[in-house]
Amino acid sequence: MRGLAWTLAVLILLLQYPLWLGKGSWLRVWELERDIAAQKTANQALETRNIQLAAEARDLHSGYDALDERARFELGMVKANEVFFHVMEPGIRPPTEVKRP
Repeated sequence: MRGLAWTLAVLILLLQYPLWLGKGSWLRVWELERDIAAQKTANQALETRNIQLAAEARDLHSGYDALDERARFELGMVKANEVFFHVMEPGIRPPTEVKRP
């Protein structure tokens, strides 16, 4: 009778092994769920960035306001009838050569 009990105990342990330590174990499922949650967070951040970029692209395609703003701040461009004033801070030397169009 004792041998039968040991045999059944070993059989139960062998059946439990795949559940806890095998390829589709609970530990692996928990790890994958954690990875999925991290990926969803990263995807949400990228989705927000994509929405902002799409709005910026729409602004650039639909009107000249965004294009005008980029030309002014990123490229330093001015319109034909405007006067550009460059204010120098004290202690900074001006460039030696100034090119005029």
